[in-house]
Amino acid sequence: MAAPAEVRRATPDDAPDVARLLHDFNREFDEPSPGVEFLARRVAELIAAEEVTVLLAGERPDGLAQLRFRPSVWEDALEAYLQELYVVPDLRGQGIGRALLEAAMEAAREAGATFIDLDTSEDDKAAMALYESAGFINREGGPDGPIMYAYERDL
Repeated sequence: MAAPAEVRRATPDDAPDVARLLHDFNREFDEPSPGVEFLARRVAELIAAEEVTVLLAGERPDGLAQLRFRPSVWEDALEAYLQELYVVPDLRGQGIGRALLEAAMEAAREAGATFIDLDTSEDDKAAMALYESAGFINREGGPDGPIMYAYERDL
């Protein structure tokens, strides 16, 4: 296995690459996308305003992790939400996702977060294996608790 790509923090100038990856991610899983042009504009705004932290892997880049932070109610700290983790399909299994995940956890710690959470679909076994190997615990529907459901709707 090749050494994983270097991970760096995205700047507003990286917005076109971030937009391409986010668009490809959504289209791969048959999710809607507002398109690369819209995403590039929006991502540039959010990165510049420090509303999201995006990490990129590879020269092209070939993968991303997107974090959002929120104040915790339970302690005087931040919580991190790993909103997106994506690696282009042809490069999966080479350690890029793990490098992005580890860099995301470090970025969260540096920002003052004491907790990180994420969501993934039940059919994404590779992502589940990655998260569990990094110490994430699926608290939904384990032997000690009921199955939890995630609901959403457009407003």
